[in-house]
Amino acid sequence: MLRKFAINKITMSHNTTEINRQLRKSGYRVTPQRQLILDAVCQLGDHVTPEDVYDHVHRIAPTLSRATVYRVLHFLTEQRILAMVHMADGRLAYELAGPEPHHHLVCRSCDSLLELPHSVLRSFRRAMDTQYDFEIDVSHVSFFGHCTDCRDTAGA
Repeated sequence: MLRKFAINKITMSHNTTEINRQLRKSGYRVTPQRQLILDAVCQLGDHVTPEDVYDHVHRIAPTLSRATVYRVLHFLTEQRILAMVHMADGRLAYELAGPEPHHHLVCRSCDSLLELPHSVLRSFRRAMDTQYDFEIDVSHVSFFGHCTDCRDTAGA
């Protein structure tokens, strides 16, 4: 499981009944595989890797393949039920998407995360629109750098 820290933690719904209703309303079936993988993401918490999800569901459904886990994670991301997070080491992780997008500061030294509300990028998006006549459609951005603890340790 990935380590994390969170200041200004964004609250996300773990109500799979509502998520299932949303999928059905959009014309999609809630297959046993989709339900199992969605439940795993909810139970494991934020920022879970596909391997975390696979290990969890494999104990319950040993015949479920890694490929199915990846396909379902991709599908749930396309439906904006999950959000993909890019980690400092290049791995991808997933979390439940909230009503508003949010972003991450990712420490390259310890792989910890700080979640940022979408509003932090508001002035940047306005500047891109004003200066470059370019409207940014952003659902997630990861900024990479070094957290205070790692900077303090490196400077000591």
